[in-house]
Amino acid sequence: MTKPAKLSCKALWKVYGDGRAIGHVFGAENFPPDDNSFKKYGLIGAVRHAFLDIHEGEIFVIMGLSGSGKSTLVRLLAGLIKPSFGEIFLDGEDLLQMNERALIELRRHKMGMVFQHFALLPHLTVLQNVAFPLSVQGKKRGPAEARAKEVIELVGLKGREGYYPRELSGGQQQRVGIARSLAVEPEIWFLDEPFSALDPLIRREMQDEFLRLQSMLKKTIVFITHDFDEAIRLADRIAIMKDGRIIQVATPEELVLNPADDYVREFTRHVPRDKVLSVGAIMDKGAEGKWPGVEARSKIAEVAEAVINADAPLMVVDNGKPVGAINADAVIRVLVEGNR
Repeated sequence: MTKPAKLSCKALWKVYGDGRAIGHVFGAENFPPDDNSFKKYGLIGAVRHAFLDIHEGEIFVIMGLSGSGKSTLVRLLAGLIKPSFGEIFLDGEDLLQMNERALIELRRHKMGMVFQHFALLPHLTVLQNVAFPLSVQGKKRGPAEARAKEVIELVGLKGREGYYPRELSGGQQQRVGIARSLAVEPEIWFLDEPFSALDPLIRREMQDEFLRLQSMLKKTIVFITHDFDEAIRLADRIAIMKDGRIIQVATPEELVLNPADDYVREFTRHVPRDKVLSVGAIMDKGAEGKWPGVEARSKIAEVAEAVINADAPLMVVDNGKPVGAINADAVIRVLVEGNR
């Protein structure tokens, strides 16, 4: 059963250029406007005709090369910038019909944001940084600091409440940024390349921490990255963008197995297939195998050694019920293709 859309947009555009020309292009009969119209008037389409439904409790990753429009799209969805055309809904409520004051209140109380640059206040301690958005909401110091201590412990920084940002590592500073965004208990969480400035080992640790937090909090998350390895590790679904357009929205596995076009195919060409494909995608449906079984949702990388070393095909189970079998040849094919 499909989860309800927490956040959605319809026919969303963000265009830069002369305001009169934008009005003329969007007032023309040939909607949506084509590339020739943009060239004629010198307009830049940062986001073009975007349709999205982001479901309650999912990690929705937006990917694309630099200049693809992913950060602009997130800023539109968060209400930080206004679209040139289109609609945005949060819990069915039209954000574009809200006045500025209502939007500010919405961002303060329902949205959390973490960006690539931590933007911590250097003259404030960890505790004061995390409590800051609560003080902006008007909460008294005592309750604000009590809540801040809760999320500081949640992100693994208990004992460092009195430290200043300069006394923390990069990974610890990012944890403070995450704690600060969680302090307001947001319903939807926006993260714009939050780990890209970190060293690879710290980045991996932060991904682990992020998944741990999500397993407990079940937030609706919009996450931007240009790193496909990071995307497939974190995402429930991925949107691929190019030149302001959303090319495909799918699970990581669907993107690899059924790319919408050559661009997506090239984008996923070097993805390790064993880390993306599930057992269920390559099993022999209905076949019988040896117990103990492997889970249909497990990734090939997780079960490859067990399947290859088994003396017979292994049973595949889904929710405890046999659904097929998987053999060593099928796993080896995936491993060989992933190394090409």
